[in-house]
Amino acid sequence: MSENISERAPGTERIPAAERREQILASASRVFGERGYAGATTDQVAQEAGISQPYVVRMFGSKENLFVEVLGRALEKLVVAFRASIAASAVANENVEARRARFGATYADLIADRGILLSLMQGFIMGHDPVIGAAARNGFLEIYSILRDEAGMGPDDVVSFLAHGMLFNTLIAMRMTDEYGSDDYVTELMACTFRGKLDIVLDAVTRAGKTP
Repeated sequence: MSENISERAPGTERIPAAERREQILASASRVFGERGYAGATTDQVAQEAGISQPYVVRMFGSKENLFVEVLGRALEKLVVAFRASIAASAVANENVEARRARFGATYADLIADRGILLSLMQGFIMGHDPVIGAAARNGFLEIYSILRDEAGMGPDDVVSFLAHGMLFNTLIAMRMTDEYGSDDYVTELMACTFRGKLDIVLDAVTRAGKTP
């Protein structure tokens, strides 16, 4: 798809369509993650990406299509990260407990892109939507199957791992990190939840805290 000057916000450079697409999806991930599907608009996404709103609509067709692609992008990043961890775990000949620790660290590393985890949460709570809900369920089940079949984890281990991951998301979504260090229970909960990745989480959330 070609891009002309009118499609770009003033002062932005012309870049390839594929790179622009990723830029829009990354921006949409942050906007949807913070505002939710109902609260976000394609105009807000365009402003975040530094392009015109009509260009966003022409590229993705609708807000629903854009959100589904944002959700798919987030899930794909999880798939790629987990499969890389599985390969590394196999090389290291790790047991189930060591693999779980590795996967947990891999998941925590994704917090550097806060929009990923928050957009996943927004997708999961849209289960009632016939399009978004179906995409969220299919993606969640793909993650389950990767952990179950490719990582060799038993059902109970996968459930425990996914539950811990959802706790990651929930604490970040609630901005519990804002209270870290000022409330003893919050500090203890976050230390037990994120463990060795706590500094990464706090740094990532602090940097993302200025997102509208």
